[in-house]
Amino acid sequence: MAVKIFIKRKVPAQKARRMIPLFRQMRSMAMDQPGYISGETLRSLDDPEQFIVISTWQSSDHWQAWLNSRQRQQVQAEIDKLLGGTTVYEAYHYGFSE
Repeated sequence: MAVKIFIKRKVPAQKARRMIPLFRQMRSMAMDQPGYISGETLRSLDDPEQFIVISTWQSSDHWQAWLNSRQRQQVQAEIDKLLGGTTVYEAYHYGFSE
């Protein structure tokens, strides 16, 4: 079952220019991963420092494999170091379960 991952980050204006290459690197690497469907990066109209990435994967197993991959963790460590915090992840699937 396809899943959508919401990745939330607060990027201070003075760090945004340094973050853009890391965002692009992460997206480029994700596109080569098994199970990756799509992704988009959005910036809040109300809070320009707030970003959300919406990533779609064929399954939660595909997402977990990418989340736990060494190459992803290396770039994520650079992002967290630059931002001085951790990234928030939320995973959702389609439909209702009873």
